Amino acid sequence: MKDVVVVIGAGSIGQAIARRVSSGKHVLLADLRPELADAAAKVMSDAGFEVGTAAVDVSSRASVHALAGAAAALGDVWGVIHAAGVSPSQASPATILRVDLYGTALVLEEFGNVIAPGGSGVVIASMSGHRLGALSPEENVALATTPVEELLALPMLQPGRVTDPLNAYQISKRANALRVMAEAVRWGKRGSRVNTISPGIIITPLANDELSGPRGAGYRRFIDGSAAGRAGTPDEVAALAALLMGPDGAFITGSDFLQDGGVTAAYWFGDLGKG
Repeated sequence: MKDVVVVIGAGSIGQAIARRVSSGKHVLLADLRPELADAAAKVMSDAGFEVGTAAVDVSSRASVHALAGAAAALGDVWGVIHAAGVSPSQASPATILRVDLYGTALVLEEFGNVIAPGGSGVVIASMSGHRLGALSPEENVALATTPVEELLALPMLQPGRVTDPLNAYQISKRANALRVMAEAVRWGKRGSRVNTISPGIIITPLANDELSGPRGAGYRRFIDGSAAGRAGTPDEVAALAALLMGPDGAFITGSDFLQDGGVTAAYWFGDLGKG
């Protein structure tokens, strides 16, 4: 049996990471939409990878539990790449919280039960989590450690407090980084590691939705006002993920890596936060 790399969310970033870390391993591509997983699997299979597919709804414990079991049945779960999510232009606040916040916590818990010794995980969060104002220490602890099935009942996540899709997205992505830090303790007891990457504007279909949506002008302003002066690519995220998941990242766990071309720096300490 080969080592297994599970990719949750068969989009551009998940595929790019999988191509960097999965040579000689069995790739299990999972997505809410089976046709997306099948299309990604064909591309990877044609490039010489051993690939299988599965359907998963990250907002369903039964679905994520079944995926973890299916992955473990294939071999040692060496890698977990969690790249599934919805953006502010795609969903309501309630859906964003259920998919991006609750769903990520669920994936971390379920795959933390099956990750192999020496294995590693990467969760794709967002620079949006870094544009949220400071939370209280109590709120940080709550997002990091509240039992998964109680998360959405937290007072700070109720409709009166989470006021719009962008707010829900920012809270969810901040929660992803906090949750990974807490879960890294539990994963470490299995001899495995997990980290978060918070990309900026990476050209993917999801980003193109945002660029053509109501926040498109703001996105273009972020790109123009950043130090890099451009959007990023999935391959650049994959290069960082490969470092974190490979032997050169063996001393890194429970950490969040902001990869946004300088947008957040310009937001807090430059001109982007003044508009």
